[in-house]
Amino acid sequence: MELRAVRPTAGSRPGALRIVLIVVALVFLGLFLVLPLAVVLSSALSKGWEAYWEAISEPDAVAAILLTLGTAAIAVPLNLVFGVIAAWAIAKFDFAGKNVLITLIDLPFSVSPVVSGLVYVLVFGLQGWFGSWLAEHDLKIIFAVPGIVLATVFVTFPFVARELIPLMQAQGTEEEEAAIVLGANFFQVLWRVTLPNVKWWILYGVILCNARAVGEFGAVSVVSGHIRGLTNTVPLHVETLYNEYQTAAAFAVASLLTLLAVATLVVKGWVERHQARGAHP
Repeated sequence: MELRAVRPTAGSRPGALRIVLIVVALVFLGLFLVLPLAVVLSSALSKGWEAYWEAISEPDAVAAILLTLGTAAIAVPLNLVFGVIAAWAIAKFDFAGKNVLITLIDLPFSVSPVVSGLVYVLVFGLQGWFGSWLAEHDLKIIFAVPGIVLATVFVTFPFVARELIPLMQAQGTEEEEAAIVLGANFFQVLWRVTLPNVKWWILYGVILCNARAVGEFGAVSVVSGHIRGLTNTVPLHVETLYNEYQTAAAFAVASLLTLLAVATLVVKGWVERHQARGAHP
């Protein structure tokens, strides 16, 4: 029995299949993305604009917003510097331990954020390795802002580096070697040759890193102590309000994260278009 390949014709089965796939995708996105977002926004405004403004402007909410933005303002630049340096070293040089470094960069992807928070508690907590020394010098990391920053830096560790490593490896080292032959020093090669070729991918990694830093819950929850007005970030403040049955206020504060997520998606789409132009000028 001879099997013959069936060549699809335009407007018949492939067209129907395409429509079915698009409908399935839209239904899926509607149920699991659009509907929850709509519920968050409608619940946030369920008691009116005045109650909404009161929920997001009361002192504890403002403190949570400022702490979240401040933590991201520290964690993102640190991971930006680390990500660029690590990606450049991995993609452009051969050295012992290279695979170990790649594995360590991927570690936050495989470790639960709660576990990473517990590790910081074991290291810097009062009963931890450095707990006695920190107490003697009146330094507090756990249940304080430094612990929140450390936990956020850990969970956002790979985003910039992982965005750059494959691209830099694909670009090779020819341009950097040519610049060195022409007399460029280390910083000139980095600033004038390497970074311009990856600028949109750096921005893309920064966007992802910032989104994760602002929305992180698990690791921050472990090290923060949930001190209202002091160590509560926005996600933790939402949980606190919800546990206190202040549902409308919880959704009002959560809507800020939702709006930030939508803004991140808009910027991400804009960056992706520039990435495509950079890859296919």
